[in-house]
Amino acid sequence: MNRAALAVFRAGHLPVTGEALALPLIEQAGSAHLGHAAFDELFHPLSRRLVARCDGVLRIGRGSTGADEMVALARAHGKTIFTDVAELPPVAT
Repeated sequence: MNRAALAVFRAGHLPVTGEALALPLIEQAGSAHLGHAAFDELFHPLSRRLVARCDGVLRIGRGSTGADEMVALARAHGKTIFTDVAELPPVAT
C-alpha cells in the first residue's frame, strides 16, 4: 500500500490510507492486534469514514474482505474506483 501511495503522490494526488490513520490511534488506545476492543473500535470504522470523504478509491492487491467492503462503500457514495495508478486523472495546477 505504501508503494502505491508513493506512486499516487508522485502523480500529483494526496494519498491517504486507512491504515496510516488508524494504526497510530489503535496503538495510542492500547492495542496493536486484530480482535482487541480498541482495534475493532477504530480500524474499519476509521476507514469507512475516510471513504465517505475521499474523491476516489484505488483498489490494489489480492483478495481482502475489508478492501472489498471499502470499494462497495465507495460505490455507494458515488466515488470512482481505480485499479491502477495509471488510471488516475491528471491533477489540475
